[in-house]
Amino acid sequence: MENAKISAMYDLKETIAKELFEGKTYPWEVLKEIGEFILKLGPTLDPAVFEKKGENIWIARSVTVAPTATLNGPLIIDEDTEVRPGAFIRGNAIIGKNCVIGNSTEIKNDVIFNNVQVPHYNYVGDSVLGFHSHMGAGSITSNVKSDKTLVVVKDAFAKESIETGLKKFGAMLGDYVEVGCNSVLNPGTVIGPRSTVYPVSMVRGVIPADCIYKNKSEFEIVPKE
Repeated sequence: MENAKISAMYDLKETIAKELFEGKTYPWEVLKEIGEFILKLGPTLDPAVFEKKGENIWIARSVTVAPTATLNGPLIIDEDTEVRPGAFIRGNAIIGKNCVIGNSTEIKNDVIFNNVQVPHYNYVGDSVLGFHSHMGAGSITSNVKSDKTLVVVKDAFAKESIETGLKKFGAMLGDYVEVGCNSVLNPGTVIGPRSTVYPVSMVRGVIPADCIYKNKSEFEIVPKE
């Protein structure tokens, strides 16, 4: 499944977690190792750049954190990122440089590359968001199937599927992906670099790079009586 490989999805120079991805084929392989990786990396970070705040939390000194945000470890937030009011970071999160974690946005068990924006009412769980990706207001990753079975990544274009062995798996967004407002990325969603998801979409499976994803709908406009 070439479309879903790390090498096809991400510029690893754009994350402090580059080493976490090395030796792996698919990005979801990192999900079980994020917390352990933070505990290994955190103590090695330059104290002139990063300040240790609380247990297993390392925040770059240039980061702006609103007083009403909640930060739980293990957690690393890289330079010049903004964490806005009401944000809830539940832990096992690596957040890159120049990111925006917005008001009432919840983050859990994620790798978020540099320059990512999740600025308004987003839920991002068990996911990897590539460099310069953006999730519009109200868009979320759904990370557990309703029947609680293990997630299978399905590529309808290549007619391939991969059993991940994971019960919790949100979405893998490649570099420069745009997700429209109020969209739902179902468990096992993989979106290739530079692709765009239209607002109010329900997405599943593998979306290739450089595509537009939109739900087909019929609209009718009728005069008022």
